[in-house]
Amino acid sequence: MQYPTNVTIIEVGPRDGLQNESQFVPTETKITFIQKLWGAGVKEMEVTSFVSPKWVPQMMDAKEIMNEVRGTPGTIALTPNKKGIDEALQAGAEAVAIFIGVSSTFNEKNINRKTEEAMEVLVPLIADLKEQGIFVRACISTAFHCPYEGKIDPQDTLALCKQFVEAGVNELSVADTIGKATPRESFDLFTLLKEHVPNVLLTAHFHDTRKMALANIYAALLAGVDRFDSSTGGLGGCPFAPGASGNVATEDVVYMLHEMGVETGIDLDELVEAINIVKPYVSRAFTSGYYMNKSLST
Repeated sequence: MQYPTNVTIIEVGPRDGLQNESQFVPTETKITFIQKLWGAGVKEMEVTSFVSPKWVPQMMDAKEIMNEVRGTPGTIALTPNKKGIDEALQAGAEAVAIFIGVSSTFNEKNINRKTEEAMEVLVPLIADLKEQGIFVRACISTAFHCPYEGKIDPQDTLALCKQFVEAGVNELSVADTIGKATPRESFDLFTLLKEHVPNVLLTAHFHDTRKMALANIYAALLAGVDRFDSSTGGLGGCPFAPGASGNVATEDVVYMLHEMGVETGIDLDELVEAINIVKPYVSRAFTSGYYMNKSLST
């Protein structure tokens, strides 16, 4: 078996991990959390989201966060629409993430547009961003399964990814939004994508709803994927996808990879310290295997 010797972890805890929390995490705490993650060796990170505070109150301080961390290489802001893009750029963002589901039903329920209609809006925005030299990350939701449509045809996911590549995005983050994918599905889809969209950064994004995320990451590794989204503490979940639980925990992913001899450049002890910074403010328990065992041993 062959898999990459080095892997890049894209930390999504400050954005995806915290967005569902009802208790507002103080801005200063978020900034300390982000800085601790940089210090742990994280090289790329979604730090905030420029969304309507009405829908995601936790992200109401996006401008303050971006103003504080702007200029740090690898800093990414999620931007759902033109307004969000404009606000992110004004705050100093040099890399933005846009998102869309493969499933038209998923998109209709969340953004009131079918997938094809949403792409008609996004493609010109991508072109404008590329003209400005902005790094564009396309997050592909419901790439495996949809809470409304069920199993997604891999060819539909491939077709959407091809559209984004033709539009000029730098990266595709392909997500198992509701955590229903199996390792076989992971291997097959990422093998397909590696074959047909080879000239773009390809990232796998798994949720741990059914405790299959690490197995899916291993399968994606075997397919040649060397970039993975994860959330410190296993926090998160999609607010627009019923049944979606938290993201795979960064510390579990890093532990597994290091034990396999795969380098990430991330310090596990520093990750634990980062978790402890936000722990008093989050409602859900930290259930990652590494964190629980580390806590018991100290």
